[in-house]
Amino acid sequence: MKTHCTPGRTDQDAKARERAASAEHASPDQDLLDRRMARIGYKLLVMSGKGGVGKSTVAANLAIALSLAGKTVGLLDVDIHGPSIPKLMGLDAGRVVSDDEGVVPLEVGGNLKVLSIAFFLPSDRDAVIWRGPMKFNAIRQFLTDVNWGPLDFLVIDAPPGTGDEPLSVAQLTGKPAGALLVTTPQALAVADVRRSVAFCRQVDLPVVGIIENMSGLTCPHCGGRIDLFKTGGGQGLAEEMNVRMLGSIPLDPRIVTCADSGVPYIHRFAESPAAQAFMQVVNRITETLAPAEPSHR
Repeated sequence: MKTHCTPGRTDQDAKARERAASAEHASPDQDLLDRRMARIGYKLLVMSGKGGVGKSTVAANLAIALSLAGKTVGLLDVDIHGPSIPKLMGLDAGRVVSDDEGVVPLEVGGNLKVLSIAFFLPSDRDAVIWRGPMKFNAIRQFLTDVNWGPLDFLVIDAPPGTGDEPLSVAQLTGKPAGALLVTTPQALAVADVRRSVAFCRQVDLPVVGIIENMSGLTCPHCGGRIDLFKTGGGQGLAEEMNVRMLGSIPLDPRIVTCADSGVPYIHRFAESPAAQAFMQVVNRITETLAPAEPSHR
């Protein structure tokens, strides 16, 4: 006797079996991860196509600016091999503890929580020599085992490029989430950030906007502007890729001094042009996103 197959039924059955197999082998902490992420209004992944553009400095100061704007903020450093956030925040001697609710991140100023792999290392001389799967598991633990509590924003500082760390974040955080792309004005940096835009589109991670860092220097002697790395690269890329230009952060030598001393720049020099530029970027982000109320607060 002939049997008649409904067109596409075989594909549907195969997909159903694949979903069932995935559910059977799902991590037992998936429910906890989902509940942790549901308490966060918006996840912001700070990316750059290449190193040396000041991405971690931007991430740290944006997190502080968001907290100063009255938001509850988490700052997660997923740069496994070169964590910079502890030094930038003056927390390089910090260590975490655990309680019944999980790992407790370090708190700054009452409404900013910080976590980095550096807080788990015996000393700042220890190197983390891991392949991709171990990095994925560590990032999953940072999101699952850490008691972030209710947050308006979780700012996630990723290493340069489009490798394991940003991919893991994109896969694990769920929605709503988006990427902030940091560039400098010169063509070399812009070309690499163009690839970051492509990465975000391939993994279905919305691009919140582009931030152009090191955008000009005001001469401390004559007050004139010096475009050390050209100008307009970030704006041109935003127009080319049809994404929003969030703002330009000028160079200020005092940013280096603050980073080395572990004092957040935006705290010490709140009236400076660079600090004001950070606040303008934050205003544009909050106006654009208006984070949804996290559930299960």
